[in-house]
Amino acid sequence: MNNNPQCKWDPLSESIAQDQISGYDRLRHQCPVAHSERFHWSLFKHADVMRVLETPGSFSNVVSPHLSVPNGMDPPIHAAYRRMIDCYFSPARMDEFEPICREIAVKRVAALPVNGGIELMREFAELYAAEIQCGFLEWPAGLHEPLRRWSQKNFAATLACDRPAMAAIAHEFEGYVNTLLFERRHQKALTGDDVLSRLIQERVNGEPLTDEEIVSILRNWTVGELATIAAAVGILVHYLAVHLALQHQLRKQISLLPVAIDEILRIRAPLIASRRITTEPTEIGGQPMVAGDRLTLIWASANRDETVFGDPDEFRLDRDPATNLLYGAGIHVCPGAPLARMELRVILEELLKHSHTFTVTVGKELIMAVYPGSGFSSLPVSVYKKDHRDIA
Repeated sequence: MNNNPQCKWDPLSESIAQDQISGYDRLRHQCPVAHSERFHWSLFKHADVMRVLETPGSFSNVVSPHLSVPNGMDPPIHAAYRRMIDCYFSPARMDEFEPICREIAVKRVAALPVNGGIELMREFAELYAAEIQCGFLEWPAGLHEPLRRWSQKNFAATLACDRPAMAAIAHEFEGYVNTLLFERRHQKALTGDDVLSRLIQERVNGEPLTDEEIVSILRNWTVGELATIAAAVGILVHYLAVHLALQHQLRKQISLLPVAIDEILRIRAPLIASRRITTEPTEIGGQPMVAGDRLTLIWASANRDETVFGDPDEFRLDRDPATNLLYGAGIHVCPGAPLARMELRVILEELLKHSHTFTVTVGKELIMAVYPGSGFSSLPVSVYKKDHRDIA
C-alpha cells in the first residue's frame, strides 16, 4: 500500500463534511487514487472511473454478501435480470406514468405558500420523493410517511456504519414488501399491471423470481429513489435559486430543462459513490492492486474532472452527454434513469410554471448534507408564486 500521507483520506473528516464537492476536488488534484479505512481505494478521476465501468470482468459488482438484483450481479447472470428490469423503465411505461407523476407534482407545488418560505428538503423534496415512489409502484398512500422515515433511518445507520441497525432497517423494508406480496397473492386472480403484480409473474431463465429477489429489486429501487430524487430536487432548486438568470431563461425556454437538469447534477452530484471489487491484479493511477481489493468510485469527483469538462463549475448546455456519469455507464448504467429524468423534469416544470421567482431565504441556515447523503440536509427557500409579484 502507498504510504504517502497525501494518498490517505478520511471521508467523514470535518474538511470533507463542510463541503463534499470541494473536498473531492482537492483530492482529485492531490491524489486521484486515495485510501481510507471506510472507502478503501477511492477513484476520483473520470478516466479511472470509466475504465472500471467499461471492464466489468476485472471489477466485480458483487460487493456485499446480501443479494442485490441486478446491480450487485456480474456477467453472465446479470444480463438476464437486467433485461427483465429494463422493461419497467421503457418509453411506454414512462408515458403511462407521466400523468400520475404530474398530478403528484402539481399537488406538491400547489401546497407551497403563495409568498413565503419553506424548508425545502423536509417540506417539499422528501415528500415528493416518497409520493412519487409509491405512485410508480402503486403502493398505498399510507406508506408515504413510513417510507420517508425508513429512508432517514437508513441514512443514519449507514453514516454510523451501524450494521445491526442496517439489518433491522432492511428487515423493516422486507416486512412492507412481504405484506404487499401476501395481499397480491391472495387476490382471486393475479391480473394487476402494477409493478409488484408483474414481478410476481416474471420469469428469468424460465424460473419465477424468489421473494428474496423481489424484495431486493424493490429495495434497490426505493433506496435510490427516496434518497437520490430528494437530493436532486434540493440541488436543482438551490442552483436555480442562486442563478436567477438561468431560472428565468428556463421559464421562457422550458424545452431546455432536460439538458439543464443533467448539467446541474453533473456540477453537484446527488449520488456520491458506488463500489466495486477487483477480480485480478491490476494498477490504477499508478497504484498496484491485488485481486479482492475494494474500490469506491467517486461520481461526485469524476463528473467534475477538468481534463474532461474544463472548468467543472461552468454551466454549459452543449456538453457531450456521453461524458456525464450522472447515471453511470457500461452494463450497470442506472436502469431507472428514464424514470428519474422524467420525475425531475416534471417537478421543475411545475415549479417554474407556477412561480414567479424562488430564492434562498436570507437569514436562515443552509446545511450541507454529509455522506452518504448529498446536496443539502436543510435548504430554506422563499417561493413567490405568479400571482404575487411585489418582490423586494
